[in-house]
Amino acid sequence: MMSTIELPVWALILILAFAAVAALNNVLVPSVRWFLRRRLERAVERLNTRLSRPIQPFKLARRNDTVLRLIYDPEIAGAIVEHARSRNIREDVAAQIAERYAREIVPGFSAIAYFGFAIRLAKLLSQSLYRVRLAQTNNAALEAIDPEATVIFVMNHRSNMDYVLVTWLAAERSALAYAVGEWARVWPLRPLVRAMGGYFIRRRNNNPLYRKVLARYVQMATEAGVTQAIFPEGGLSQTGALMPAKLGLISYIVDGFVPGTSRDVVFVPVALNYDRVMEDRTLIEAHARGARRFRFSLRPIWRYVWRQTWHRLTRRFHRYGYAAVSFGAPLSLTGFMARADSDPSAALGTELMDRIGAVMPVVPVPLVAHGLRDGARNRAELRALIEHRVTRAQGRGAAVHIPRDDLDYTVEAGLHALVERGMLEDGPEGFILNPEGTSLVAFYAASVAHLLDEPPDSTDM
Repeated sequence: MMSTIELPVWALILILAFAAVAALNNVLVPSVRWFLRRRLERAVERLNTRLSRPIQPFKLARRNDTVLRLIYDPEIAGAIVEHARSRNIREDVAAQIAERYAREIVPGFSAIAYFGFAIRLAKLLSQSLYRVRLAQTNNAALEAIDPEATVIFVMNHRSNMDYVLVTWLAAERSALAYAVGEWARVWPLRPLVRAMGGYFIRRRNNNPLYRKVLARYVQMATEAGVTQAIFPEGGLSQTGALMPAKLGLISYIVDGFVPGTSRDVVFVPVALNYDRVMEDRTLIEAHARGARRFRFSLRPIWRYVWRQTWHRLTRRFHRYGYAAVSFGAPLSLTGFMARADSDPSAALGTELMDRIGAVMPVVPVPLVAHGLRDGARNRAELRALIEHRVTRAQGRGAAVHIPRDDLDYTVEAGLHALVERGMLEDGPEGFILNPEGTSLVAFYAASVAHLLDEPPDSTDM
């Protein structure tokens, strides 16, 4: 037992290396992980004291734990059996497919990433590109929402800037969980979206098993009180006008809701509008082609960033005008379900889009575009037309943003934006729109047409 053993130096080094790795894996790494986890929990506790809606434990759970909870859910187990039977495959293979779907959907939220840099970046980006305004805050109604209810912000989808803008503006209330389409499943966006709490959804190439996994994740998050943000339109508006609601996520929430038993769900309508939508030309061209899908590429983004950086360096950069956000009247799902309706999901989708439309902000470029669309040929005609329609819209309670409370300045700001982009010529004989300008004017006018159009029984000025 006490005899001496001789070992080559390389063997001793190898043994020591294995011992160091074992100590690292079994002692040091778990201790460091526990220490960091504890510090994170304390930081989240402090953060929750200043949020009006604290971050729920479900959102902070380890991603792998949520995946396991999801795939062992009884409803998922039944869907796995049905999928195996319909595809004529073994159940363990179907279970592996369900797990792959769950790992694709479930986010890995990081409070440090969200509140540490993402909110600051969202604010910086929003304010560097636009003059951001809250056209209608509705604070009293928002503060009156039951603290135990799940809040879901439902928004129209004008631009991919919507994510950035609402993330920043809702930062004092809670961390939002977004449903994000397939366009963001590319590096480096994919890990960033996951860390921000976003969950990916397939809009095509899905099947009943995938839809069941997605539905159960949404229902679990909703029942756990996770604050969410969804775009009922399902994609960017190609015409500028509000589109009918697609009922996928809405139907999952309604199907998982049991009045009197489930936690109440409160939908908060959010309307966004811009003086300039960065994707406007792409959306108009896609609508002309009849295409609904967009192939995502980082190249245009890098090109855009470089162009804006160059404009800033050469002091030629101008912000894109105004971006305005309005919060509408909250809608309790408990109260809504009390109404008798044969298709509650469809009725809810229609109601939510109506509420979004009612608080749509009217900003200078859409306001001017609406007047140009209806044939205003010079400043005098445009000014009179806009004044009449603004007065009528404000009388109806519309959120019309008049910068500096000066209608003349508002008209000039909208005209300047169109002239600067080469869409409009303001000559001695009046306004001249080129073909591209005509399509852009129609695009922006459509965003506020439901608020500014003359009633059918009246005539325009």
